[in-house]
Amino acid sequence: MARRSSLRGDIRLRRTLRNIHKTMDNELQPAMVEAANRILETQRQLIPKDTGEAAAALRIYVSPSGLDAQIGIRGKRDNRRFYYLRFVEYGTKGYLGGKRAGNRNRKATNKSDGTHFFGKYPAIPARPAHPWLRPSMQVNREYVMADIEAAVRRTLRKASQGVGNA
Repeated sequence: MARRSSLRGDIRLRRTLRNIHKTMDNELQPAMVEAANRILETQRQLIPKDTGEAAAALRIYVSPSGLDAQIGIRGKRDNRRFYYLRFVEYGTKGYLGGKRAGNRNRKATNKSDGTHFFGKYPAIPARPAHPWLRPSMQVNREYVMADIEAAVRRTLRKASQGVGNA
């Protein structure tokens, strides 16, 4: 199980912002939507396009409190349909000459997809990586962090002054 944060202060800040969201309008959710849209547009520019369907399947989701955002391929159907994007993002090792990468032996079993027979040792070339997820985050990191920090600051200031729903 992955931990959300390693700092206790961060957990306390998240709890405070979640409680503020329940009692008043916060500025964090619109700032998070704007940041997610910025990253989404960069992803759409960087993703390799053959037909453009994968770029069109990229979506964002921002929680109502504005504390969580998910950007990319969302949903079980799209994850199954665009499973190959992980191979595009990270590349593949390939199988040449009956050996795996690192000169390890393979099982001598037939390779088939049910209709086509590829032989015992098909020659599958290595594919280079074409990253688009991480670069889209790195390019926009400074802008996104500055916008979110400003939204958190405004929300906390508004809550400390006792301004209600406006």
